[in-house]
Amino acid sequence: MTDRSSRFRDAPSYRRDLGGREVELYQPREIPLTLVSGEHRVGGDERLDAIAHRYYSDPFQYWRIADANPSEAPEDLLEPGRALLLPVVD
Repeated sequence: MTDRSSRFRDAPSYRRDLGGREVELYQPREIPLTLVSGEHRVGGDERLDAIAHRYYSDPFQYWRIADANPSEAPEDLLEPGRALLLPVVD
């Protein structure tokens, strides 16, 4: 069972035997279009989980910010001065 706050909550899954142990794997998901509620200007030494906690009271929602701000590399999202789009959380 997947937690409601997980990015995989609606993703189809399947089971595989890996080395004698059955594990649940998720199908790759498409990044959905997101509605934006505002933006956050990145300061020095910030992390996505801390930003998610500030705006959503849940550090595990960091993936929503990452989805709303596609980037070549995750570390580019935290470049000081960058404006991060903050998605609406349903």
